[in-house]
Amino acid sequence: MKILTDILSSINDDTLVDDVVRGLYWTAVTSSSCGLSSTMFRDCAHDHSDDVEPVVLIGQPAADLARFSLSPDIGMASLGLAAINSLIPIDLSQCVEINAGKIIMDKGRGKNISIIGHFPFVDDLKDVAKNLWVIEKWQRPGDYPAEDASKYLPDSDVIAISSTTLINHTLEDLLPLCPTSSFTMLLGPTTPMTPVVFDHGIDMISGSLVIDKQLALTCIKQGANFRQLKRSGAIRLLTLQKS
Repeated sequence: MKILTDILSSINDDTLVDDVVRGLYWTAVTSSSCGLSSTMFRDCAHDHSDDVEPVVLIGQPAADLARFSLSPDIGMASLGLAAINSLIPIDLSQCVEINAGKIIMDKGRGKNISIIGHFPFVDDLKDVAKNLWVIEKWQRPGDYPAEDASKYLPDSDVIAISSTTLINHTLEDLLPLCPTSSFTMLLGPTTPMTPVVFDHGIDMISGSLVIDKQLALTCIKQGANFRQLKRSGAIRLLTLQKS
């Protein structure tokens, strides 16, 4: 998990957590800003035992929550990524607002494309790619299982990886499979928008910036999915490329 430890080491902010919201699809932590992460939970029964310590998050240093990103419990790791994203200062002068799907389409025309995670734009890529391999744990028709990553990534020219792989700690298993000649992108609202990730073989990152905190929190509390959150005007989509 060196990519996560490098990101954590780059954070120098002692801001306390102002709020934590865990919605059906998104988790938000507010500190210096409002950070988002995909809501993920481990498969388990509720723990009703009397000896479970209560979790106090609000008022704690956000950097302490950020270290939850290293937890093997993906529920805690999800919370940790949101905390990380609440602490990362985004250099807007280096970012552009462009749809990640369009970038992948332009870069992958006539080439082999691998997508880790079934994104809404994958159907648009079928007509432009030489080969399109969508690798997904929860497969839809035409998708390939996660274990096929080692088969297809080495032959790919363009690779787009969901940033939820930071939550389940599979990203560092995937990156060594990516050819050095490939164009590799990390994308999704969970993406930490920091150039630190460029030291790990990633060429471009595409994530989100919350521009209306209260609106975002209200939407998340009510179970908004990503399209609904974006349509509300609470977030902007940003892309940053390795210089």
